[in-house]
Amino acid sequence: MLDAITTRSNKGSLPKYDYRETIVASRRVNWAIEDIIGGDKKLDFSKRFMPESLARVDGLGFLNEDEKRVLNQIRGHAYLSIFGLVEEFILPFVLDHVRPSLDKDDYRVRAFLQFASEEAKHIQLFKRFSREFQENFGTECKVIGPPAEVAKAVLAHGPLGVGLVILHIEWMTQRHYLDSIRNDQDLDPQFKSLLKHHWLEEAQHAKLDTMMIEALAAGMSEQQIKEGVADYLDIGGFLDTGLKQQTLFDLEAFETATGRTLTEAEREEFITVQHQANRWTYLGTGMSHPKFLETVGALDPAEREKLEEVVPAFC
Repeated sequence: MLDAITTRSNKGSLPKYDYRETIVASRRVNWAIEDIIGGDKKLDFSKRFMPESLARVDGLGFLNEDEKRVLNQIRGHAYLSIFGLVEEFILPFVLDHVRPSLDKDDYRVRAFLQFASEEAKHIQLFKRFSREFQENFGTECKVIGPPAEVAKAVLAHGPLGVGLVILHIEWMTQRHYLDSIRNDQDLDPQFKSLLKHHWLEEAQHAKLDTMMIEALAAGMSEQQIKEGVADYLDIGGFLDTGLKQQTLFDLEAFETATGRTLTEAEREEFITVQHQANRWTYLGTGMSHPKFLETVGALDPAEREKLEEVVPAFC
């Protein structure tokens, strides 16, 4: 059996990861939903939920400190809800990927089944978080969807394109926690705990996704690789449209929660700043992640250069 995978791409070498090691690591950090949410583990609505590097609320000078905190919390609710949404297309994709090889490499099958199980757990966790948030926040906060329709639109693309989107999401999660969340002492400890536990398991998923890309790209022609990256960018455009709608939902929730109606100029600034914040959070941070670009560059250096040219639009 092959415990470790190396690339068969003729363009470069993908990072080497090991199926057996991901299983061991997943066991070591495994947690139960009941351990991190519910009972006396409650959200503290006197604190912010999201790091400013992602929320970007402080630049809205027409908001006072309480209003910035409220908007930050609305963004936090959308953040975990959107993670739950994307994991609803990750889960069936992972299961479809491993199904044809159930009778082959045992470590590979076990690793991907563990991956799928953890994604299902994350979906359940985020639904519980959303219920608790809505019960205590006091204002309905809408989120784009429904998940089934988003999944249908994403999964209509080629497998390599979808796989790259999933890899993007996994490395994005790593960057958010390590770069912005882990050392921010001003965030609500309970919300931060949810993000930490999510990160612990997603750290292994990023490795498995890299090996999945290797398998999907094996034997592909240069043209097929280009088509896969084009699919990835097309899905990114679809998600970007959703992020614009999410910004409008967040504006609606903010005005309802604070009882304040923004002026037309304030609304325009809110939408511009917050849409770009969403673009950076969900698109820019993943697309520009060095590990993600490394994988794309191993498939085709020219496609990596193409992504590097696109990235500034999402910063």
